[in-house]
Amino acid sequence: MPNIKVFSGSSHVDLAQKICDRLGIEQGKVVTKKFSNGECSVEIGESVRGEDVYIVQSGCDEVNDMLMELLIMINACKIASACRVTALIPCFPYARQDKKDKSRAPISAKLVANMLSVAGADHIITMDLHASQIQGFFDIPVDNLYAEPAVIKWIKENIQDWRNSCIVSPDAGGAKRVTSMADRLNVDFALIHKERKRANEVASMVLVGDVKDQVAILLDDMADTCGTFCHAAEKLIEAGASKVYAICTHGIFSGPAITRINESVFEAVVVTNTIPQEERQKQAPKIQCIDISIILAEASCTIITEE
Repeated sequence: MPNIKVFSGSSHVDLAQKICDRLGIEQGKVVTKKFSNGECSVEIGESVRGEDVYIVQSGCDEVNDMLMELLIMINACKIASACRVTALIPCFPYARQDKKDKSRAPISAKLVANMLSVAGADHIITMDLHASQIQGFFDIPVDNLYAEPAVIKWIKENIQDWRNSCIVSPDAGGAKRVTSMADRLNVDFALIHKERKRANEVASMVLVGDVKDQVAILLDDMADTCGTFCHAAEKLIEAGASKVYAICTHGIFSGPAITRINESVFEAVVVTNTIPQEERQKQAPKIQCIDISIILAEASCTIITEE
């Protein structure tokens, strides 16, 4: 891969290394650190003049610090005369704040898009955006990749009775996602209508569809506190489901999520490695991880070839 440099922020070094291994190149040298007052500092350790630079940084853990670090890395490469800078952001930060849903609410995802563009990003690669309209917040090219092929492969290899399964959306907003998956697997689908009293707190749930004597597979783009997932799983068991699995692209698992998963009725909670999961897997054995580095590497190769 001539003229290609892949650098990693501090959010997900392991994923960046896997992408480099698949591309057959060495990871670029960069030092990230913080001053005593909390400011981020970045030092690019090699020349990027005239190079096609990819920066891998996911929106996880200390999201604000990770975002600021990414912006500084993009700008550092840009003013060092990099030919093009592509931000590879597996989990896009602030993706849930994508619309003005009440008076005086900010559209923070649009703000993040503006910040990335101003910092000097020429291209964005991300995965399973919470809302696809976020692509329209940018004036630069955005590739929104899908984990669906890797998820289907996992289902066929790890759920023995997958032909007798039902793909379930935990909310009405995910209906399109589950119907696409159900069509590709040639199985039934259902959805759960939920009403929220406030953010991260569900008031009531109603199952629309039949899961009796079937393997229920809950599918969503992200799992945060896992309150919705765990309530939905209990609802599916009450409705007669034989087993319940949860699959999502971004396993954020904040707050009481780990405790809820350990106490849940799930056979497994399956996520991709857009966010590091090693420590969470030690705390919750039900968490299983799908490697999506091959999807990100192939996307990078496609962009390089097209150029």
